[in-house]
Amino acid sequence: MNKRIIKEILKRIAKYRLCFVLIILSGAVSVAASLIIPVFTGNAIDHIIATGKVDFEALMPIIKKILIAALAAGAASWIMGGLNNRVAFNMVRDLRQEAFDKLSQLPLSYIDEHPAGEIINRIISDADTFGDGLLMGFTQLFTGVLTICCTLGFMFSVNIVISLVVVCITPLSILVAKKIASYTHDYFEKQSRVKAEQISLIEESITGLKVVKALGHEEEVAEDFDKINKELQGISLKALFLSSTVNPSTRFVNSLVYGGVGIVGALYAVNGGITVGVLSCFLSYASQYTKPFNEISGVITELQNAFVCAERLFDIINETPEQDLSATGNEITDFEAAGKIDIEHAAFGYSPDNILIKDLNLNVQKGMRVAIVGPTGCGKTTFINLLMRFYELNKGVIKVDDIDIKDISRKSLRSNIGMVLQDTWIKAGTVAENIAVSKPDATREEIIDAAKRAHAHSFIKRLPLGYDTPLSDDSNSLSQGQRQLLCIARVMLNVPPMVILDEATSNIDTRTELKIQQAFNELMEGRTSFVVAHRLSTIRESDIILVMKDGDIIETGNHEQLLRRKGFYYKLYMSAYA
Repeated sequence: MNKRIIKEILKRIAKYRLCFVLIILSGAVSVAASLIIPVFTGNAIDHIIATGKVDFEALMPIIKKILIAALAAGAASWIMGGLNNRVAFNMVRDLRQEAFDKLSQLPLSYIDEHPAGEIINRIISDADTFGDGLLMGFTQLFTGVLTICCTLGFMFSVNIVISLVVVCITPLSILVAKKIASYTHDYFEKQSRVKAEQISLIEESITGLKVVKALGHEEEVAEDFDKINKELQGISLKALFLSSTVNPSTRFVNSLVYGGVGIVGALYAVNGGITVGVLSCFLSYASQYTKPFNEISGVITELQNAFVCAERLFDIINETPEQDLSATGNEITDFEAAGKIDIEHAAFGYSPDNILIKDLNLNVQKGMRVAIVGPTGCGKTTFINLLMRFYELNKGVIKVDDIDIKDISRKSLRSNIGMVLQDTWIKAGTVAENIAVSKPDATREEIIDAAKRAHAHSFIKRLPLGYDTPLSDDSNSLSQGQRQLLCIARVMLNVPPMVILDEATSNIDTRTELKIQQAFNELMEGRTSFVVAHRLSTIRESDIILVMKDGDIIETGNHEQLLRRKGFYYKLYMSAYA
């Protein structure tokens, strides 16, 4: 087992050290009470000498002691189980919270490199598996080891030779379990990985079900799922087969132990070395001594799977978050932008082998309206991602008001930029709560005013509960255009010094777009704004138009200037409106 993972788990168990101590104490009481019962039973047998020769006066107190010990063992076991459940479930809750909190701190590059289904599987399924393994594993492992140690101590105190028989045969059980466990770990690791791929495929298929059906791609998706499902079946069968061989193998060895104790103990009893009651006690202890090995062998399988899942979960928790500290360490956390932006010799690529933006230079004065146009994949959205510090430059610098954005905390920088994307995002909550994302303390009047300026008020009033209508993250009760109007209302509610509109009206009808364009004109008045658009008719009034191709700005100027040059922009415009 990975020592790093064990340290991580122990570090989190320390938070529940009081419960942990009580679990150990109750486990010790349960084991002690269980182990003392065979002693009482042996004493009782020694008082049953022969037919008609039973010492009932001596038996009654012993029977009472057996009942008290059994009740104590049951109560202690119940307390231990309850406390163990509490610790296990709380740890799973804490790990999920840690993983989810870390996701909000990770760079977008991590999200891009890992499918959503895999991340969901780690936080939900792997956390559950880890909790189940910890729940079952710890109590059985602790009580099993304690039982083994205590029974060995008693047996050696009574008869060393019989005890040596037990000790000599037992290592076979440990060796068998260890050998099988080393193979099962690899299979459980593969099982967890393939299961993540399966969940990722299911998530993608359900999310894009309309596209799958529209393109008649159902059979291909079913084939992909069948392929992964068969792979998972094969790996799971191998993992379960190997893990299931542990128990019968150890049971066979344990039967040898019991048989050896019975034979040697019987010889001692016949020769008067021990009484029949002591032999009975020895056989009972031999059974109790070997039983934990069977349980531990099963626990090892559960723990192997749990540790694999824990490792995948800790990979997210221990991932390096976005770093806000600048090279100088002088980070500005309370920044109010005027809107002047300078980009000098910027270069960036999503991978080192594929540099998309090679040498980008740009100067934008406060209050300018900047439009960015170009063919698909030319770097328009990448430019916006860099400006928002979703990604860091490979080289070069971006300055806002003559301050390197690396010296401004991401939160402060982004609070100065309002952004409307082509992709809409709706959270679970009411319509009013979705608009108020940009300003949580906004009044109902402010929310309604923002919705009116975004031309969303009319359709909101037609909803069943108006602004109090509940929405889900995949809210099918709203059209794509209505969802985008809500996103525009967010920006209207809390207007920052700089505005980014990335295909903000792509899902809106032409009539509504004209009205929103008027609202945007008012919104951008006196503010530095960047507009990414394919509809060139929406950017005619821009102060400057940046024409991008292959990551470089190849033309700059206003609409009339670029048309007169008859360059790349002229071709784009004529292809759309000629």
